[in-house]
Amino acid sequence: MFNDIGPLELVTLIVLAVLVFGPDKLPKVIQDVTRTIRKIREFSESAKQDIRQELGPEFKDFEFEDLNPKTFIRKQLDNDDLGLKEIRNGFDLKKEMAEVTDAVHGRDPESSSSSSSSGSSGGSVDMTKKPENPRDERPPYDADAT
Repeated sequence: MFNDIGPLELVTLIVLAVLVFGPDKLPKVIQDVTRTIRKIREFSESAKQDIRQELGPEFKDFEFEDLNPKTFIRKQLDNDDLGLKEIRNGFDLKKEMAEVTDAVHGRDPESSSSSSSSGSSGGSVDMTKKPENPRDERPPYDADAT
């Protein structure tokens, strides 16, 4: 519950509690806090049991931790019934990015893949090459658009 509190922070909290409540009232406050936490836990467990009973016998192995999206996704990724590992392994990000780059620059994907497979370009873009359309040419002026 308090995994992220270090020893120095714990000592600081204890000193603050002694200063705020005093050494005489501190044990009573600690008992009240633990009693309250215990009641909250009991209430939570009874609510979980009520929900499980209302859902019926088909949900008897239902875990409330599965409602957390991260836990649900992690559990589903471990379960390979969906075939996600094949999809993940079949997706080549470098190849996809090279195809997108070729499409943006208007190059033929077959010619760039053959040159990148030879190792000369390695999927990089030649920045020294001038664009095919010179920037001096302006698009036609449209008076209606302005």
